Amino acid sequence: MELLNQHVSIRKFKNQPISKSVIDAIIYAGTKASTTGNMQLYSVVITEMQELKEKLLPLHFNQNVAKSAPVLLTFVADFNRFTKWCEINMAQPGYDNFLSFFTAAIDALLMAQNVCIAAENQGLGVCYLGTTTYNAREIIKVLELPKLTFPVTTIAMGYPDETPDLTDRIPLKGIIHWEKYKDYSSKDIKELYAFKESLDSSKKFVKENNKQTLAQVFTDVRYKKGDNEFFSQKMLEVLKEQGFLM
Repeated sequence: MELLNQHVSIRKFKNQPISKSVIDAIIYAGTKASTTGNMQLYSVVITEMQELKEKLLPLHFNQNVAKSAPVLLTFVADFNRFTKWCEINMAQPGYDNFLSFFTAAIDALLMAQNVCIAAENQGLGVCYLGTTTYNAREIIKVLELPKLTFPVTTIAMGYPDETPDLTDRIPLKGIIHWEKYKDYSSKDIKELYAFKESLDSSKKFVKENNKQTLAQVFTDVRYKKGDNEFFSQKMLEVLKEQGFLM
């Protein structure tokens, strides 16, 4: 519990390699995550070569952590391997559809979180790169991913060279719904986000971006409607190219 509650994202790493035995142990712990039907619908591409990191860097919007981390782990929703197993065993696979993609994505993301916990337990730091799905087509090309696969997240991993403060979270009462979902009133919303809005870092965000509210920083700067629609369409196209949509 202490390990989980002390999690922070690490973006600065020591120039220290991670041994293969440690990587293997961490990935093995990842395979112990829950998985649909015990099908293990995931693969992990481990990137250590600087040349490949340089190719991946712009696909992760030039976040320095994608280049400076000793290891990048790209987690792939993978129905390719399972489909081939079915085909060589006289079974007719039916996994060229959106539900199968979503199932494999869940498997891969559950594994990724297990890997992160295992890594931190080994004294490593991690940082999720949420840019993976934005540029999935280009990542697929760089990593040579076959049909019926799709990269769903990337973890930058290494030995920490910084000690960031814990980040804020909204109160637990804003997350839990007993028995049925209880929708939020305006009063509830104001109370839940009051602490986040009061932080000096949040006020700085608002000022730097010339906005009136913190919410506007998210809607107008960080996660804009136009960008969301553009990358949604792109993602649907790539899912079709990869055989998950007709």
